[in-house]
Amino acid sequence: MTPSRAMMLTEYGRPLVVRNRTIPVPQHGEIRLRVSACGVCRTDLHVVDGELTKAPLPLIPGHEIVGYVDALGPDVNDFSLGQRVGVPWLGYTCGKCAYCGSGLENLCDHPLFTGYTRDGGYATHVVADAHYVFTLPEAKADAALAPLLCAGLIGWRSLRMAQDAKRLGLFGFGAAAHIVTQVALWEHRRVFAFTRTGDGESQSFALRLGAEWAGSSDEAPPEPLDAAIIFAPVGALVPQALKVVRKGGRVVCAGIHMSDIPSFPYKLLWEERQVVSVANLTRADGDSFFRILPQIGIETQISTYPLTEANQALADLRSGRIVGAAVLTM
Repeated sequence: MTPSRAMMLTEYGRPLVVRNRTIPVPQHGEIRLRVSACGVCRTDLHVVDGELTKAPLPLIPGHEIVGYVDALGPDVNDFSLGQRVGVPWLGYTCGKCAYCGSGLENLCDHPLFTGYTRDGGYATHVVADAHYVFTLPEAKADAALAPLLCAGLIGWRSLRMAQDAKRLGLFGFGAAAHIVTQVALWEHRRVFAFTRTGDGESQSFALRLGAEWAGSSDEAPPEPLDAAIIFAPVGALVPQALKVVRKGGRVVCAGIHMSDIPSFPYKLLWEERQVVSVANLTRADGDSFFRILPQIGIETQISTYPLTEANQALADLRSGRIVGAAVLTM
């Protein structure tokens, strides 16, 4: 049998290395995918750089996976060979803790995460728990769908956390923001985009997508916002966002990792402004997002890389050279 190829993390803070391995075999309740595309997410940088709690190595990153079922484990009856599916960040929950029992499986006490605490999609094959796999819309190409498995899903949950905000600020205009912008406009919201200083390319991209205003994160928008979502992993953006939301407004921190939030005057929080965070996702988030996706007509802007150029993709993401999303293709 032809071996599986993977880009493996063998040492935190070091480049991934190419490895051949035996094709993994799905166990009870699992399926195996022949991977077609895997998005390169900022969370992958946090994993590779060791900024999260360190998982045992070696590890295969990647959690925006699109692939085709090529093996079924025992007791799996809901999928068929050759079916196209997607694998997201949330790879398993215990189903027994208080959070799982109350519909908050994203806060499960004993979860597994794809590309972090179980092997992910920077590989030609991946095994996934069949209960945490999504059926994907038919119309779009594999690589175009990949960013939706995290940037799209986390953006969708973040947008729900922003409640009914009509004037919405997005801090950090990358993979998630360019998808959320399209959803927000479909929901008849107004979008205001904030980027790093001097990033005219991302600002122009935001305006082309339909944002009403685009500027640097230290600029004030033309009017107070109802809510802001922070996608950039920069804690200093929290007080900046609080400055531009109205009384009673909400700031949503959407990343899994963020640098420390600096101290700020209480008056920025006063008048019932709120700061909340988004953690992971639930399967219900995915079901609702992929159900409405064909109605929205989201177009993802992607830069593709061969699997063996994963390190270059990560480097380009880290340096801000990617407009939209990066995707590895197998």
